Amino acid sequence: MSTIQIQRADERFATKIGWLDAKHSFSFGRHYDPNNTHFGKLLVSNDDRIAAGTGFDTHPHQDMEIVTWVLSGELEHKDSEGNRGLLYPGLAQRMSAGRGIWHSEKNYSQTDPVHLVQMWVPPDTEGIDPGYQQLDINNELAKGGLVPVASGQGHDSAISIQQAGAVLWAARLSPGEQITVPEGPYVNFFLPRGSGNLEGAGEILKGDTARLVSVGSPTFTAGSDGAEPLIWVTD
Repeated sequence: MSTIQIQRADERFATKIGWLDAKHSFSFGRHYDPNNTHFGKLLVSNDDRIAAGTGFDTHPHQDMEIVTWVLSGELEHKDSEGNRGLLYPGLAQRMSAGRGIWHSEKNYSQTDPVHLVQMWVPPDTEGIDPGYQQLDINNELAKGGLVPVASGQGHDSAISIQQAGAVLWAARLSPGEQITVPEGPYVNFFLPRGSGNLEGAGEILKGDTARLVSVGSPTFTAGSDGAEPLIWVTD
């Protein structure tokens, strides 16, 4: 059965602890709803704003594919495998936690906040070696249309994830620009910036999510301020 479920921005769980203003699309941390723990293979979609000079201290992860996408500002990553990265808009990052990894994520700026979306999917195989990858895809985004950002299906222009049943797509759309949403069993359409109209769902505003189950390939048209959707297609 095909369905479309809309989660409005103000319906997401919220965490505000001084240095962090976060919105969670699914159960996360102290927030728990047994009816909202995942969508397809997407387990976490956190929309985080981190104050200048602050961030997440070193903490562990295991058996998770973690994809981070910065919308504004810069985020510094360090991990126990010796990887270090400075993330900025258009630079996709993947950390495979595997059998265990520790990392920190800090706002690199001492003056400006950083805005990012972090998303988790489980790996195909548990206990793999930890891994890290980052890739600048700004040139691909500038061409227009949808661009694969993180893929378990071998897309050349995307970072690779250890999950064959998941692909993350992104776009930077001008006002009025239209895209066709990829088809899949579970499609999580999240709009962290801008607005637009999604066929079959109506108006989508900043911070809204549309969860699509077997609905084919609807069109999305960016609003007067443009739009930057993040679209997970999973089994």
